Amino acid sequence: MKIFRIIFVLLICTGLAGCSFGASIDTLMSPPRLSVEQENIYNALTDATGTSISLKYPKSGKYLSAFIVEDIDGDGGNEAVVFYDKTGLTIEENTLRMNILDKEGDRWRSVCDTPTDGTEIEKVMISKLGNNERINLIVGSSLINRSEKNVSIYNYDSGVIEKTFNAPYSFIDITDLDDDEENEFVLLSGAGANTPATAETYKLDSDGKYYKYVAELSGSFTEFDSVSYGVLTDGQKALYIDAGAGSGMLQTDIVYMDDTGLKKVFGTQEDSLATVRPSGCSSYDIDGDGGLEIPVQVIATGYEDVPESEQMKFTNWLYVSESGKLERKYTSYYSISNGYIFIFPEKWQSRVTVKRDAVNDEIVFCALTEEGTAGDELVRVYVAEDTASREDRISAGYMLFHTKGDSAYLVSSAPESIAGSDFWLSSGVLASGFRFKV
Repeated sequence: MKIFRIIFVLLICTGLAGCSFGASIDTLMSPPRLSVEQENIYNALTDATGTSISLKYPKSGKYLSAFIVEDIDGDGGNEAVVFYDKTGLTIEENTLRMNILDKEGDRWRSVCDTPTDGTEIEKVMISKLGNNERINLIVGSSLINRSEKNVSIYNYDSGVIEKTFNAPYSFIDITDLDDDEENEFVLLSGAGANTPATAETYKLDSDGKYYKYVAELSGSFTEFDSVSYGVLTDGQKALYIDAGAGSGMLQTDIVYMDDTGLKKVFGTQEDSLATVRPSGCSSYDIDGDGGLEIPVQVIATGYEDVPESEQMKFTNWLYVSESGKLERKYTSYYSISNGYIFIFPEKWQSRVTVKRDAVNDEIVFCALTEEGTAGDELVRVYVAEDTASREDRISAGYMLFHTKGDSAYLVSSAPESIAGSDFWLSSGVLASGFRFKV
């Protein structure tokens, strides 16, 4: 009887306009709750389009609702932008559409409707560009597998919407990259069969003309893992591009913009190749100074001659010096799987190695012997996944440094009498060395 009730409810919902916000099971299981204003917008939309529609929600970015209420024409009043799928169209027509509604008094009214590319809305941005005063509606869309993406820039004015830009992309954003107090449109494109991977920025002049600036990236990147902004040592804002380098590896390129155009930090491909490391090691501001460091793995001392599957690794965090070269800033142990980083104090540099205690499932840092092997134990790190093991370690003298969900990060440090002053770390120094990326 219960299953028949569920089926009945689903059938009722599919027949109601208010339940046609999406045809997916996820939407039926958890229907969005609309505000009064959204309901008014939706009713105005269905008055114009009919009820055979389902709302589409952007996958990322600032705007995650199917209803975007903003001033997109600069008249001081808000318009509503709604993305939806419409059934019953011909094969030649794209079912993904965008509708603009304006408010007249207390009532919303549909004023224009246009098809959009793709089958999903990836990201929506609304911004002025360059020194042009018009407000741009920037819509990134994709096909259903989300592997092919396209971006369009629209200008809405006096009830008419015009597409002013259209291009494929892998990453898009709006930022003031050259610090001139005017936003640029940033676009990354992966490499094609006969085209290199590129970074592009676009400025819009007062006449509505786009000015394009391009930098060819160092690798034949087809996928971008993460893209972040950081500050170089001279204070210049830069875009750190962590891209797939094949075989589960990442490689970083860095671009910035000045008054002559878009530039790359790395002068040669070899400079960029020096950043290759395993996936999961994204560029990261490890010390909070506004600049990003690039985590590159090196073999820990004592593991040079063992099979790769048995090697332990340290991570050098590299930064771009004023000369434009990569230099080491910190050395750490980085557990990607457990999401923590332990930055070594300088007095540990080149004097400590690491081993894995498989019996106790712990990472152990040890002083190096004269023979270059693991000697006296200095610090143990254990990640507890349940209350019992956490309490067991705490009763044994471990310090609780961090918790995340069911995970607890516990650390044990050898006393100074055993470690010696050259290696001993106080609890405060230990705590300051840990970062948690979970």
